[in-house]
Order: sequence, then structure tokens, then C-alpha cells
Amino acid sequence: MTSPLRLFILAGEPSGDRIAADLVSRLQARVPLEFAGVGGEALSALGLKSFFDMNELSVMGWADVLPRLPKLLWRSRQVARAIVKARPDVAVLVDSQVFNAIVAKQVHRLAPEIPVVLCVAPAVWAWKPERAKSLSPKFREILSVLPFEPAFMRAAGGPDTNYIGHPATSVFKQRSEVPKSGPLMLLPGSREGELRRHLPLMAEVAKRLADHPRVTGFVLPTPSRLKARVERETSQWPVAVEVITGDERRAAALDSAVAAVAVTGTVTLELALSGVPMVTTYVADKGQAKRWVKYKVKYASLPNAILDQPLVPEVLQLEADPAALVAQITQLLDEPASSQAQLHGFARIRTLMEHGEEGEPRVDPVERILRYYNPE
Repeated sequence: MTSPLRLFILAGEPSGDRIAADLVSRLQARVPLEFAGVGGEALSALGLKSFFDMNELSVMGWADVLPRLPKLLWRSRQVARAIVKARPDVAVLVDSQVFNAIVAKQVHRLAPEIPVVLCVAPAVWAWKPERAKSLSPKFREILSVLPFEPAFMRAAGGPDTNYIGHPATSVFKQRSEVPKSGPLMLLPGSREGELRRHLPLMAEVAKRLADHPRVTGFVLPTPSRLKARVERETSQWPVAVEVITGDERRAAALDSAVAAVAVTGTVTLELALSGVPMVTTYVADKGQAKRWVKYKVKYASLPNAILDQPLVPEVLQLEADPAALVAQITQLLDEPASSQAQLHGFARIRTLMEHGEEGEPRVDPVERILRYYNPE
């Protein structure tokens, strides 16, 4: 009987959970698989019994990290010990860059023979490119989900990096045109700090755009674990908003949306692949803002980074400024040429995401992981 591939998988937030689940489901279709680790709803649906609640790791910015640092460090030691004890054929750590780097360093110190693979490259292209070299001792390789990252990582002296595509390319179908009217999608993020900073901003955006002739209402997709909390907060807004969960309702919202206002994150890529014009925003804490300035971040949103051009507006703020954000959304709604330009750019993004860049073709992530599998 063929021995199973023993996999340790870790994802620390919803976008990483979806990427991890896509990888696990592909592996399950190819080989006998035993897997353990940490994940959320998507991995749980495939049979993972998470060591602890994935959402403990869902933090961003020092303002969110510092109060939880002792527990995060404790969890990192717990995960590293679990990997060393299990001796998997390979450990795949998905996104959650700071946490996973700590885990990988501990595993490398305790059991350097265990292959640790990072899925989703850190944004060294945005800031602190010198970080690339420090990744090599910790990770055997990186599986990137953005087509330009292998070439960048190679030039920066990072680990072997291969572009594996993104599951969003098969999940999200691109529209050929934008409806004349429809709901405006509001996407405030899923981390605690993001919700705290962006829900009040979204409330003000909805209030100021409620009477726009192209906007028929507001829809806010959120993970099911956050639905009660988000519904409670949005019930106090001056305008009605529909809070939705689940893939089917999210797909329907993407199909009918006239536009979206979204925090800079993976969701901006999902919007682009769906053909939804957008304005992106982020209210940063002081630490994040200092990094933006220090490293002269060129683009914060993924569509702009992929094309290396300012395709979608980015309203980056230290203090929430609804007027600046509303002005950009109004311009997008009032000028059809703006939406059309975004659609043309989104089509180019889809081509790049599906095939990779010249000289850096998209590879099968399963084939990369199976390199560590020696069935008996």
C-alpha cells in the first residue's frame, strides 16, 4: 500500500485559507494525503481539525500586533514544536508573513532537514527588499501567487521562487461590461484592526453616496465568523447595508456590483479578476505609514503592482478622510471611461495571472510539493 504524503499546512487569514484549501484539494486528487495544521473554514471543509482558531493570527500593523505579541510568540513555538514532532514530508506555511517567518526559523533551528515551503511571497517588492536574502535559510522555496515575484525574488537574492497562479483565476469569472446601476460593494477587510479603522469610513462613504443615481444600495461581504459583529455595527449606520456571507452570495454581488471600495489586499485582485471597477483605500497605523514613506512604496494595491501602473485609485490615509475617498468613487461612477480603462487593465491582469510572465511561466503547485514526497 502506498504511504500517504504527510503535509503540515498553516494559514492565518481567510485569503490564505482559500489558497491553502485549493492546494490541499489538488493534492487529495493526486495522492493519498494526511494533513494537519492550522486553518479556517475552507481547510476545515476538507477535513482539517485546526490546532487553534486561525483568527488568532489575523493581525496587521504594530498597533494590532503588540497587544497580542506574547500569545503570538507562544503560538509560534507551539506550531514549530508540532511540525518537528510530526516530521512531515513537507510543511507549507501560507501568507501570515511575520508569524510564519518566526515558525520557519524555529523549525530550521530544531530540525533543518524538514522542508518548509512558504506559499505567498512577502511583499519585498513593496518595501524592504533586503528581506529577501534573509528568507533563504528558513524556506526551501517560495510558491508565489503574483506573476512578477519570481524574477524580483531572484534579483533580490531570495529563495528559489516559482509562480503557481492564484485560485481566484478559476473562482472569479470576469464580466465584459459594467451595469448601468447596481449595488456598491464595501470591503473593509477581515482583520480586527482593519474593521476598527475602516467600518466607520465605509459608513460615511455609504451615507454620502446613498443618493447617487447609479448606486441602488450597498452590499458588504464578510466571513461568516464576523457576520454578527458587522451586522451589529452596520445596523447603526444612517443607510441600510446588506451584509452577506458565502461564496454564492459573494459571486452574485460581484456580478451585479456597479463598483467597489475596498481595502488594499487580496480582495482587490478578486475584484479585478471579476471585472468590478474599484477605488482602493487603507487607513494605516503610524508604523505602517512610516514604512510607506521610508521605503517609498510605489503601489499598495495588487492590480497596480501587477501591471506596474496606476490603474486603480489608491486613497491611503493616516486619518480617515471620507471626502477624499468619496471624490474618487464619484469620479469613477460619473466617468464611464474610467471604468472602461480599468476593465481593459483587468483583462491584461487575468492573462498574466493565468499564464505567468515571459520567462516565468505558471507552474503546478502540486508538482512542486510532490518533489518532497517519496512514497513507499
